[in-house]
Amino acid sequence: MTDRGLTHLDEKGNPRMVDVGDKPTTARRAVAEGVIRMSPDTIRAVTEGSVPKGNVITVAELAGVMGAKRTADLIPLCHPLPITSIKVAVEVDETVPGLRARAEVRVEGRTGVEMEALTAVSCTLLTIYDMCKALDRTMELGRIRLLHKEGGRSGTWTAESETPHE
Repeated sequence: MTDRGLTHLDEKGNPRMVDVGDKPTTARRAVAEGVIRMSPDTIRAVTEGSVPKGNVITVAELAGVMGAKRTADLIPLCHPLPITSIKVAVEVDETVPGLRARAEVRVEGRTGVEMEALTAVSCTLLTIYDMCKALDRTMELGRIRLLHKEGGRSGTWTAESETPHE
């Protein structure tokens, strides 16, 4: 289909992986974020390092890196990419209240890394949930979104606001 159409469908409407073979290799970057809402007691356990399963932030950040690397295995029509950099950071955000995860992924490639950044954030938050669920069954994951992407034919895009749609 056209540049604005559903490029993951062929002329008969069947799913397909987009052919990016003729696209130039360019530097591409994507940044995504998400949050996990949790009780003040759970936040305290995470920051004090008293969660029985171990260091929540370190393990979750590592899970995010691993998730970004496995995106093509998880999302059916994503291309496997030669990722050059993955950075995942988790920090306390009292406004949530809970933790905020942010991921930045870079590649020199023919297609973007938005899905890898979003997958990194998702895996990070899911790992936090898994490690803390014995302490807090009320945790909620949310506000997973793309903040920024650059590179490729469509150029640079940045979210209009730091505040996601509610």
